[in-house]
Amino acid sequence: MKKIAIILGVAVLGLSSCKQYEKGEGDMMYKIHEDKSGETIKDGDFVAFNATEKTEGDSVLYSSYDYDRPSLLVKEPSLFKGDLFAALAMLSEGDSATFKINIDSMVTKMGRPKPADTTSKYLVYTIKVDKVIPKGKLTDSLFRGKIDAYLKTEMDKAKNGETSKFNSYISKEDKKPTVTTSGLNYIVTQQGSGAKAAAGDTVLVNYTGRFLTGKVFDTSVLEVAKKEGAFNAQRPYEPLKMPVGMNGSIPGFEEGLMLFPAGTKAKLILPSKLAYGEQGDQGIAPYTPLVFEIEIVKIIPAKAGAVPAPSPVAPR
Repeated sequence: MKKIAIILGVAVLGLSSCKQYEKGEGDMMYKIHEDKSGETIKDGDFVAFNATEKTEGDSVLYSSYDYDRPSLLVKEPSLFKGDLFAALAMLSEGDSATFKINIDSMVTKMGRPKPADTTSKYLVYTIKVDKVIPKGKLTDSLFRGKIDAYLKTEMDKAKNGETSKFNSYISKEDKKPTVTTSGLNYIVTQQGSGAKAAAGDTVLVNYTGRFLTGKVFDTSVLEVAKKEGAFNAQRPYEPLKMPVGMNGSIPGFEEGLMLFPAGTKAKLILPSKLAYGEQGDQGIAPYTPLVFEIEIVKIIPAKAGAVPAPSPVAPR
């Protein structure tokens, strides 16, 4: 890509939003924000990048920043002129740009569902390329090795940076959390009454799981799911019915359910060792702290001799 001269300074930062889009291939429109030297991304290259997806009305549909991790892919050939793969092909490591991609083309050529409540012609993507590993003439095993080495470095960064991120989040809380011996932090926002759940009892609980960024990754509450863009038509929205003390969920969540009587509302703040740890889970990267907002709806005492089954939708 041709090097674009950038004059650094406050004035340029102030005028950057006024820069006009240029015409790309097909229906693509683009703005280059930062142009580093280096080879542009080719088919087969591994790419780590951060991105936001918005409508032209500035409604955010997706942001990798919500997950505090870059998106990863191996670049494929374009499916149509001016698609996202064509956009990536204009960039090299360190570059950033905004692209407008035709919605109708994405729907017809890629099968992407059209966003509801928009009459926009384009979806708007702002991309910052963090890392490129060229495939070139590397054998598959050498290429895979370079990717694995990069992922290991990123995992080490996440591990080493977790405590700082966790403590920074805690410091912003209005109320100082209570800390259990396991390292679970919690804040009671509404105090219930009665007995707490014991091992073998079943707890009915409403919950919302968030990343430290505030992004919802799971919830049992329909209103929250719709408001936060996390609605899934395939799942029930009702209090989770979960036996406790049976290792049926991640440690911090299960511990939290046994701390409070019915009627309690609380925020549980879990270090990754009490969540999905170094392995992570689908959609949750390794060494990711989590936050759960819970409401203990009801506690059902265990019947003598009964062995309740763990719920299939509990955080596990």
